[in-house]
Amino acid sequence: MPRIKTTVVGSYPVLPWMVGHPSRLVLRDAVMAVLKTQELAGLDLVTDGELQRFDANHPEANGMVDYFVAQLDGIRKAVSPADFERWRADRAAGYQLPGATVVGKIGPGTLNLPRDCDLTRSLTRSPLKFTCTGPHMMARMLDNRHYPDLPELAMDLAGVLRHQLELVEADVVQLDEAAIAGSPQDARWAAEAINHVLDGVLCETAVHICFGNYGGQPMLRGFWRDLIPFLNALHADHLVLEFARRGYDELEVFGELDPRIGLGIGVIDIKDNEVESPELIASRIENIMKTLGPGRLRYVHPDCGFWMLQRSVADRKMRALVEGRDLFEGRV
Repeated sequence: MPRIKTTVVGSYPVLPWMVGHPSRLVLRDAVMAVLKTQELAGLDLVTDGELQRFDANHPEANGMVDYFVAQLDGIRKAVSPADFERWRADRAAGYQLPGATVVGKIGPGTLNLPRDCDLTRSLTRSPLKFTCTGPHMMARMLDNRHYPDLPELAMDLAGVLRHQLELVEADVVQLDEAAIAGSPQDARWAAEAINHVLDGVLCETAVHICFGNYGGQPMLRGFWRDLIPFLNALHADHLVLEFARRGYDELEVFGELDPRIGLGIGVIDIKDNEVESPELIASRIENIMKTLGPGRLRYVHPDCGFWMLQRSVADRKMRALVEGRDLFEGRV
């Protein structure tokens, strides 16, 4: 049976020397430190910690949407009083933020994802995962004042992302879709936009779905069973799913998942500062294997990104993840 691989979802806590020193050299050193930390922990698949998205003017955010949309054509970042009043009055806005308004046709602008990946690739010889926010989440987070509907906006966003990610040289490309769990009614057009991106990627593809995290609290409500038809429609090689915080009662519904799609299951709770023991992680993996059967579990990882945790906590959770996987496989 193939070995279960360990990885992270993407983000890592911002390193303290990045604040107030937004230079390319400082960024390079920070990314190198994060890569080395993951390598020392023994992870099979590493990321850049998404540190290239850090904005010193907004250190409270991780740039999951802003980093991308701030560089695209057709989007206005400045918020007028009229924009704010309209957004505040719109009770149906839900998950939108009054931070970026679509005022024209979406274009690539200055976004350069191949350059971002090249920086990271030059700093490690380990297998590399490159993460990118997906078109459904971007569309849901923007204030659309140009396109007739969100599906059309999402497809134009997907076109830009596909063109960029076609040129990315990574071992895995992962799209992060942290809004679909709260909007299962979007499943049809969300899958079309996501698949348009995935079909252009030349390496292994993944889609990460979670229920949000801010201040250690989930931001969305929903059930995995409602998303199974959506997940089956995806052209992804594997999924990256939140489970540790929610528990594993819903695992059985993944018996209905198309077997061509591999599974990555969260075994580390990123909404809790307590570091899991290797024994606990091994028991979670055992439960997953018993429920889903051999060969279905390809990756174990945290539920979501580490960016809201302290570095000392994130580092110990990564080491525990690897030790727990090794314990399950009888390698320690």
